[in-house]
Amino acid sequence: MAEAAQGAHQGTHEPSLADLIERSAELKGRLVTFAQSARFDRWLTPLLLEAAGPERQLDEGEAIRITDHFILRYRLPDGSTVVDRFVTGRKDLTAADREMLLGWRDPVEGVFEIRRKDGDAVTLLNLVDDLEYRTYSNVGRAAFRGVSKGGFLHTCLVPVHSVGGAWLVSGAMTSYPRSSATEIAQAALQLATHHPELVFRNAEKIEQGWQRMREDRAAFVEFCGGDELVLPPAEAEDLLNAYYRHRQEAAVAAQPGRARRKRPPSFDLPFFELPSELADSDTVGVIYDQVDGLNFYADYGMLRDLFADPALTGRRQHQDLLRTYLREESITPLPIRRLAAAHPETADAVFRKLLRKPGFTWSEHGDALLRRRKPWYYESDSRPGVSVIGDRLRELLGAGRR
Repeated sequence: MAEAAQGAHQGTHEPSLADLIERSAELKGRLVTFAQSARFDRWLTPLLLEAAGPERQLDEGEAIRITDHFILRYRLPDGSTVVDRFVTGRKDLTAADREMLLGWRDPVEGVFEIRRKDGDAVTLLNLVDDLEYRTYSNVGRAAFRGVSKGGFLHTCLVPVHSVGGAWLVSGAMTSYPRSSATEIAQAALQLATHHPELVFRNAEKIEQGWQRMREDRAAFVEFCGGDELVLPPAEAEDLLNAYYRHRQEAAVAAQPGRARRKRPPSFDLPFFELPSELADSDTVGVIYDQVDGLNFYADYGMLRDLFADPALTGRRQHQDLLRTYLREESITPLPIRRLAAAHPETADAVFRKLLRKPGFTWSEHGDALLRRRKPWYYESDSRPGVSVIGDRLRELLGAGRR
């Protein structure tokens, strides 16, 4: 009886951190082999070829980085990831294995400052989300032999789920010396600006972001005369650049005297340039929404004309434009909701003609239509459209300007 009890106790024994890291190395090797098998070639190979460019040259680190992203985050046609399919197809995995593998679907991408080294681990400060990560490698401390306190790493981290606060390097890891601080800070700022979702892993930055966005939106409305504009592309660019210059001048004016006397050279440079697909359109819609933030929409003037005059639904050009707004994942429900709210008398007629549903009413069926066409928007939490950088990144950026 005592022996049975002892066996049951051993069967529920939690694996040590060292055991989990060793197991992660085994699982990652099997996962990479699975991803590089012929079944995924039609998706992985084009990604590698695109990165290689016309010269067909791709360094090993970049190839590893692309493959790792493909394994953990790339969405296959059915919406699953490679790691999802690996877990589903392997019946020999334990519950702990599955927990670890599925946790890898949410990696932390960032530019990290090395705060300290402690045995097999390094403590990293992510300059993008301003959080610290105690980090290990599944190849042991040798992975960190060439790095030192004060230096920087560009990599991705994945959690060791059974051990709170422990992270693993995933994919390629590129190290930089302390002397690269200025360039590293600019790279981290660019990452935070273009991918604000990386910043918002830090819950404090979410609330700070909402506050900053509320302030910025109020300033935009005051400067531009409203939160929704329809302009030719060149005028939209000019207005946005005038607005950003105004905001920067106001920020400098609020600083102490010495800083205020220095006019940044960027005052005379354009802050904002429309991408080609917007620059080539007849009009651009500029909407600064309380929730969705600042967004730009091609040919928004034509779409607005359609809602003002439903007879235009009979024109192929107008039909195709509305279908594009409904279909494209890059377009949130915001512009359609705005136009339907601004034209309640005609919105029903527009959608009845487009959808060929004579009983359609926006008030009754509009929300369901948008949820069906844009499920991705409703499946994720709203996040502010303004990134808030951390104190350490601000320090590094300030040191680079001195």
